[in-house]
Amino acid sequence: MAGCSRRDFRDDDRCGGPDWRPFVQRPTGRKRPSGDRTDRRNTVAASEQPFNMSTESLTPTTDDFAAMLEASLAGRDLAEGQVVKGNVTAIENDFVVVDVGLKTEGRIPLREFTGPGSEAPKVGDEVEVYLERIENALGDAILSRDKARREESWDRLEKSFDKKEPVNGAIVGRVKGGFTVDLGGASAFLPGSQVDIRPVRDVGPLMNQEQPFAILKMDRPRGNIVVSRRAVLEESRAEQRAELVGQLAEGEARDGVVKNITDYGAFVDLGGIDGLLHVTDMSWSRVGHPSEVVEVGQTVKVQIIKINKETQRISLGMKQLMSDPWEGVAAKYPVGAVFEGRVTNIAEYGAFVELEEGVEGLVHVSEMSWTKKNVHPGKILSTSQEVQVMVLDVDAEKRRISLGVKQTQRNPWEVFAETHPSGTAIKGEIKNITEFGLFVGLEGDIDGMVHLSDISWEQSGEQAIESFKKGDVVEAKVLDVDVEKERVSLGIKQLGGDPMDSSGVSRGDTVTCTVTEITSGGIEVSFGDDGSMKSFIRKSDLSRDRAEQRPERFAVGDKVDARITNIDKASRRISLSIKALEISEEREAVEQYGSSDAGASLGDILGAALREKEGEKGDN
Repeated sequence: MAGCSRRDFRDDDRCGGPDWRPFVQRPTGRKRPSGDRTDRRNTVAASEQPFNMSTESLTPTTDDFAAMLEASLAGRDLAEGQVVKGNVTAIENDFVVVDVGLKTEGRIPLREFTGPGSEAPKVGDEVEVYLERIENALGDAILSRDKARREESWDRLEKSFDKKEPVNGAIVGRVKGGFTVDLGGASAFLPGSQVDIRPVRDVGPLMNQEQPFAILKMDRPRGNIVVSRRAVLEESRAEQRAELVGQLAEGEARDGVVKNITDYGAFVDLGGIDGLLHVTDMSWSRVGHPSEVVEVGQTVKVQIIKINKETQRISLGMKQLMSDPWEGVAAKYPVGAVFEGRVTNIAEYGAFVELEEGVEGLVHVSEMSWTKKNVHPGKILSTSQEVQVMVLDVDAEKRRISLGVKQTQRNPWEVFAETHPSGTAIKGEIKNITEFGLFVGLEGDIDGMVHLSDISWEQSGEQAIESFKKGDVVEAKVLDVDVEKERVSLGIKQLGGDPMDSSGVSRGDTVTCTVTEITSGGIEVSFGDDGSMKSFIRKSDLSRDRAEQRPERFAVGDKVDARITNIDKASRRISLSIKALEISEEREAVEQYGSSDAGASLGDILGAALREKEGEKGDN
């Protein structure tokens, strides 16, 4: 019996026979003996010690066997959730049987031993396994090689994480948002953004390749590990950049290869380190997009403009290796000179015109046309158009040249003033009608304005303007041309002259009027040859006699004589008075037919005057 194992006690009658089997199989619910716990690795199996059997009998009793079994387990500190050492006792049907010193062996799938970089064990090999359960419902020990390897990996990874050291692993699978990495038994998550410094379209070449990773986060209770391959690459790249930056000097010219093109420039590889070639440093002339100058893979010669030691950023330039076209620009382009140029770009505020390669000037929108105001520059000029420009100002320090297009043409107001002096009659189409007048299109693409007060002699401006509409062709007279203010004043009523000047009436004249309207305040009358002259006789001027100052004693169409008391050309008013006429006639009669000394009454005098007047009419 000395050569029998615990497995033999259970299965072979030669090792005690059936009488020993009940003692090998522990009853359900039996607890593992308690005692002082020590490291299994530092203890000696009780089964390896000689067992002192009773000397009185060579046949052991059941108590002797139980004591022998307990002695074989004594001194072992085996608890669930630990990594323990065991011996491979057999390999059966893709399972490895491992004895860890418990009452029964554990069976572990062979695949847990044959992972990447591992070989299948042989009988007699010592292996480390994870004790999940001392025994299950069938009395078997539950062991795991994978979990043992994972526990070993976690211990090793925690040390590397504390020291901030990279660990080796392999990308073994793809999951949502990233990849799964095997870190020698422990599984970690690699986010997609942490695979490489730049986005990687195909991760195939990186799969199952052992490579270093940096641990970003560890949570052992939850079993979470997050790693980054990008951090390792950036650290390595930073070391290389620092070494390469130390070899570069500002002002140095080097050859580089264009690696990438963006909207603001291009990145150029200088042999392990990239520099930015900004779009403004590619050429002295205006560059719309970097792809117009360089292309990916092209070898270019650049100058190192600036090196930032802290950020390790390098600024590059190509135009610095060319001659500066702005040197002596003031002498080449004097103020007032006219040159031919090409429109390169149009903005909201103007257009850029290239005078020569690398030298551009700005034509502000206000300097494009004499007549077109408040319009977009694109409606006057177009890209690539050849135009003549005049140099208005040069600032060599700020690299600015102000240009003008309209200055190459004569001022149309000056031309109009020369060809259409004041008093000239013109025709034009009404372009616009506003509350203060009419705008009429004239020669030279300029507009003239007819003010409300210059539309009609007879009507008010508000009334007169209602008879016009946009698009009508009207005739007018040039009243004034102001070249500096770019204004042309026109008049329509001036074509026929002032009716008040041609009426032939003056202050003090007696006129015969026709009553046209009767109001409570007086009467409206018209007079003149054609009845075009109009006036209003107030109630107080209807008669010398107060009792006769009644508008209702008149009827529309009545003819009355009245005296002109005032002519106001500014307000277009002629004041009439019947009362003034009566007073004037009375004064003349007194002077002619009598005096205060003669003793004649006023009635006699007026009667004699009337009889004489009637006699004159009869003679005629």
